[in-house]
Parts: sequence; C-alpha cells; structure tokens
Amino acid sequence: MELHVRYEGDDDPEKCSARKLARFDLASLHRSARGTPHGIVLDPYADRALSPADAEEAPHGRLIALDCSWETAEAEAFRLDGPHRSLPFLVAANPVNYGTPFRLNTVEAFAGALCILGYRHRAEELLGKFRWGHTFLELNEEPLRRYANCSDSTDVIDVQSGYLDQ
Repeated sequence: MELHVRYEGDDDPEKCSARKLARFDLASLHRSARGTPHGIVLDPYADRALSPADAEEAPHGRLIALDCSWETAEAEAFRLDGPHRSLPFLVAANPVNYGTPFRLNTVEAFAGALCILGYRHRAEELLGKFRWGHTFLELNEEPLRRYANCSDSTDVIDVQSGYLDQ
C-alpha cells in the first residue's frame, strides 16, 4: 500500500510525523492537491468510516493523508480526489495530543488505517520510527482488532458506538 501525504507544512518541522516518514522513504509528500495522486483519502470529516471492505476498493493501492493544521483540514480535504473515509474512534499516543480521541497525527492515521485494512505489519513498521509509536498500538489494541474484523462501514460505526457510549 502506497502512502501519500498532502503536505501543508504549517506545523513544527521537528514534530512533523509526515516529514519523518518521508525521510525514511515510507511516504511521499505532495505540496498541492493537484500533485497528490488518487487514493483513499483519510478525511476526519468524511461521512463514511474506513472499513476492511475499502481494501478491495483502494484506488491504485494508495492511502492519502492530509497533514495540515486542524483549523484548515476540512477545507483542504475537499480538494483531494478519491473516496473519502474517516477513521473511527482511536486515541492519540503522540506527545502533543496524548490520550485525546480522534486527534491523531499523520503516522497514527496511517497506522490506524493500515491496521483496519489488514496491513498491521506495515503499521508496526511506520510506528517503529517513533519512540512512542508502540504506545499507539497498545492504547488502541482492542478497537483496532475489532474494526479489522468488521465487514463494512456500518459495522465499524456500530463498534465505534460501543466505545463512545462508555
């Protein structure tokens, strides 16, 4: 699965997980929407949740993440081509948003998506580049396993509802 990032560059370069992934040649950065290839767009505002069923529909085997400030994410995501999917309930492990639900950085979004789509080994590879990376998988072990066993987006939302009700 190819990983691509629509990169805005409006965050601290020292804390940017997308830039670190690019340095290790694990993801490609793109400075414009036009230059970003077609793929499943990880969009926190999408109406449909990512599910294992999307693995079969992944255009060209690509995941696209948006790396920008949370204030501009909604507007920027609309400019990207491909099916838009939101990630279900997951908790951040990165030092900036530790313990905050739905506030994942780019590598956490990729890792969560890869686990749901059946590429856990690849998620572990990405997170292995960050000293806190294993914590993301530990914090989200049960939900990631349950989401990966769902058949479609509706099932993922049902599982997520159980976590949000707690």
